[in-house]
Amino acid sequence: MPTFVEGPARVTVPATSANLGPGFDSLGLALSLRDQLEAEVRADGLVVEVSGAGAETVPRDESHLVVRAMRAAFDLMGEQPPGLRLSCRNVIPHARGLGSSSAAIVAGVVLARALVAGGQLLASDETLLDLAADLEGHPDNVAPAFLGGFVISGREDDRWYAVRTGVDPRITAVAFVPPTGVETSVARGLLPASVGHADAAANAGRAALLVAALTGQPEHLLTATRDWLHQEQREPAMPETLALVRRLRADGVPAVVSGAGPTVLAFGTADTSQLTACCPDGWVCHDLVIEAHGARLLT
Repeated sequence: MPTFVEGPARVTVPATSANLGPGFDSLGLALSLRDQLEAEVRADGLVVEVSGAGAETVPRDESHLVVRAMRAAFDLMGEQPPGLRLSCRNVIPHARGLGSSSAAIVAGVVLARALVAGGQLLASDETLLDLAADLEGHPDNVAPAFLGGFVISGREDDRWYAVRTGVDPRITAVAFVPPTGVETSVARGLLPASVGHADAAANAGRAALLVAALTGQPEHLLTATRDWLHQEQREPAMPETLALVRRLRADGVPAVVSGAGPTVLAFGTADTSQLTACCPDGWVCHDLVIEAHGARLLT
C-alpha cells in the first residue's frame, strides 16, 4: 500500500488552445495563463476552496473535476487517502475554449501523484497523460497542459500519443475572451456527422502547413490557420466570435476560434498593441506568450 506525503503539494498548470484552425482534435498549444492549486491529505473528510474564475459555480464536493481526477489517479496507484483538502486559485476562464477542464484534470492527477510517496514509480508521466486523456475524452488540450509548448496528439489503436515540438520564438498570441461562455457539448453538437472529401483534404493540408508555420515559418500562419471543418459550423452558438475572426483575418491577422470557443486566438510576431486595440467592447483581452512549461510542481 502506498504511503501518503505529509504537508501540501502545489502545482501550476497552463491554459491551452486546441484546434488552432485546421488541427481539429489534434493540435494544441500551451498559453501563459496559469491556474495554481494546492492539496494535502487530511485525517478525514473533503474540503474544497476555490477563488478566481468559476468560483461562483464550481462544486465543492466529490464532483469537483480536480477531485475526480485526483480520485482516479489515487485508484491507479492503489489507495485512496482518508481525507483531502484542495485549494484552487483559478485564472483560466471557464467555458471559453481555453482548456480550463483539461487544466483541472492535469492538476488533479499531478497533485495526486505528488501526495504519494514514490508516486513517480507508481505512475509515470506517460501513464498520467493517458489517464488525463481518458478522463477528458481527447488529448488535444490535456497534452499541452501536461507537457507545455506545441503538441500534436491523437489516438492510435487503444493508446493515446502526444508529440511535443518547438515553437518559433517570434510567435506571440492574443486571446479575446467574450463575457459569456459556450459549453463544449453545445459547440460539438453543431458539428455535422460527416464532411466532404475536398474539405477534409484541404484541412489536412493546412494542418500540415500549420506545423511548419508554428515551428519556424510564421509568415505562413494566415494561410495555415484556415479551417473548413468546425469553425463556421459553430457560428450559431457564437456569432460574435466568428465575426471577429473574419474581421481580423480580413486585416491579415491569423485568427482562429480557440478550442470549442467562444474565445478568439490571434497570432502575432511583433508588437501586439494593434491587436489588443481590436478587442470588442465587453470582452477581455489577454496578451500572451506561448508557454514552454506544462504542469509544474512548486516547492
